Amino acid sequence: MSRRALLAAAALLPLPVGRAEASAAAPPSAKAYYDRAARLAGHDPVLRQLVKGLSPGAQMPTVQAPKPLRIFDNVAVVSTGFVSATALLTSQGVILIDALESPDQAEKIIVPQLRSLGADPSAIKYVVVAHAHSDHFGGAQYLADRYGARVMMSPADWALVARDSSPHVPKRDLDIAHGQRLTLGDSTITFHHTPGHTPGTVSPIFPVRWKGRRHTAMLWGGTNPPAATAEKRTYVSSVLAFAAAMRRAGVDVELMNHGMSDNGLVRMEELRAAPAGRANPFVLGSARAQRFMQVMEIMLRGRIATDEAAGTTARPAAMTASSSPACC
Repeated sequence: MSRRALLAAAALLPLPVGRAEASAAAPPSAKAYYDRAARLAGHDPVLRQLVKGLSPGAQMPTVQAPKPLRIFDNVAVVSTGFVSATALLTSQGVILIDALESPDQAEKIIVPQLRSLGADPSAIKYVVVAHAHSDHFGGAQYLADRYGARVMMSPADWALVARDSSPHVPKRDLDIAHGQRLTLGDSTITFHHTPGHTPGTVSPIFPVRWKGRRHTAMLWGGTNPPAATAEKRTYVSSVLAFAAAMRRAGVDVELMNHGMSDNGLVRMEELRAAPAGRANPFVLGSARAQRFMQVMEIMLRGRIATDEAAGTTARPAAMTASSSPACC
């Protein structure tokens, strides 16, 4: 997919809320948050895209699937365009974060595209499901059955997915504990519970290498704000706690599983076309990575203010995987 096409698709999302562009529907207190987030984002395309994705009424456009790419020496991304799976390639096998939407996509996208990047899909040892929506767990059981991969999810989201009507729900396997460290070969991934998008969303931190140089990456596990205001407040708490964990770990790389939410698909094309020696666009640096989380926090506070002004703070009577926000 060309960079021009990706940029055109990104333009279909709502414009970021700025001082002169605030939504007419936003109450004054919410507008102040949205304006602040837009000022903090400035001209940064990654942060501006995050503001778009977290704005009320944001819709993810349909885009053409990009070709698979190693975005780091030890990280491969395969994608439908709508959702991506991220493979951490270690000396003793593969840790796959998310498994796309279905067994068919696992068979026809994950398996051949990993092979095309020089990664052996039979070496997938773990499938980490970042949160309990079918576009993330859909291919997990296929990979477990075909290659013996262990499927991992937080206990809260195992409970959530057990109520999902999808035919592709994986069999319950391994729980992910908050702060748990998983070592495979030469790589250790640390899991953090970041509830908000779902009750058990997980966001990992892990080492990556680019041209032999070491960096530390995070992957935010679920972006779209939940419907209930109380759960948005939980989301804000998760953002603050995870930002602190990022500072401690020295995170300088930001990733997401929906590449339209953070300009990730555009950055893939920039990296693919970049001349040798060009900086990797996924390396934000630690200060910019922290601003990313600050923008997220401020936008969530704006969404809470919007709820409060509209009087829509009640929690839904029951949440299931199919009734919670369906993507991102």
